[in-house]
Amino acid sequence: MKFPKRCYAEIDLDSIEKNLERFRGGLPASTEVLCVVKACCYGHFDEAVVPFLEDELGIRWFAVANLTEARRLRRAGIKGEVLILGWTDPVYADELAELDVIQACTELAYAKELSGAVSSGRVRLHCAIDTGMTRIGLTGTADENARDLLEMSELSGVKLEGIFTHYAVADSLYEDKCAYTKAQTDRILATAEAAGKAGVKLSQVHFLNSAGGVYHADERSTLARLGIILYGLYPDPDVPLPFELSPVMTLKARISQVKEIEAGTSVSYGRTFTAERKTTLATVTAGYADGYPRVLSNKGYVLINGRRCPIAGRVCMDQFMVDVTDAGEVKSGDEAVLIGSQGDERITADDIAKMTGTIGYEIVCGISARVPRVAYRHGKLTGVYSLE
Repeated sequence: MKFPKRCYAEIDLDSIEKNLERFRGGLPASTEVLCVVKACCYGHFDEAVVPFLEDELGIRWFAVANLTEARRLRRAGIKGEVLILGWTDPVYADELAELDVIQACTELAYAKELSGAVSSGRVRLHCAIDTGMTRIGLTGTADENARDLLEMSELSGVKLEGIFTHYAVADSLYEDKCAYTKAQTDRILATAEAAGKAGVKLSQVHFLNSAGGVYHADERSTLARLGIILYGLYPDPDVPLPFELSPVMTLKARISQVKEIEAGTSVSYGRTFTAERKTTLATVTAGYADGYPRVLSNKGYVLINGRRCPIAGRVCMDQFMVDVTDAGEVKSGDEAVLIGSQGDERITADDIAKMTGTIGYEIVCGISARVPRVAYRHGKLTGVYSLE
């Protein structure tokens, strides 16, 4: 399979499988995994990953951020349950019903809007309970929430099937943070109990996310929403996991030119780098338009010939230069690893996040649409995907 090798991301499906099984191994038998595949699988590409999860790994539950992402899954032939975690304009209520997806419900008023907008079928709902994330969901006491849920369950045109909440600090093991997570758990379970007493039938009550499923596994959560861990990144890289993660994405680019410059020569926009010695420069065919952060200018590095080669000057839109003076023989067409391993060296998305003042999630989600995703299974190329 041919594809442009200027800048591309390799997606290792074997690592997806390993991360899933390690996460699943710590869950109660009664808790089913829901794979979070929003943002095109956190930048890893949904058409490469989601059919693999459903057809080969037996996943039956998926979560996306919006209606567009839900459409993509259905058009790709995904038959499992799809939960939209974000808001959908009620004017699309009929499409929600037709696609047979589950819409997150933020409050009673929104359920009523969906009820009034749907003309055929029913919109399936999981209602959010705000237990401390302070983002979306019912904010009342358990009894007040139960009354709202009962009213939702009696509306025409919608079908309340479950409730959920999202942890705010489940990725921290400090005592006060663990206490906060426990309080969140207690609040949603209190709402579920009150709703049951009021006559509301809920088939799903879920509150575990990636970190929650590892550090706070609870058999009372019917689903565990597996997100960042699925892709081989840590919820918090400073907090260890009880198992090793396998990074799924490797970002690579080719070298277009190698040149020697004399001491005193400046490099790139703004002349922010000046060579202090005779230097060999290599131009790497990636830039901030590919999602490689410009803030790495003069402080990031890539791997060439298994060695760390520092960025020289500013990262440009489509290219940047690195100092390969100490990297041995380097020539046009050679491979540079921007995220991933080469030889004994490794650069992770979390490493880049630390250098840029963000989180690994943002790094992988930010790899742009023009970068092809190239999927591998058991070391063999299985597909080339473009987000364009």
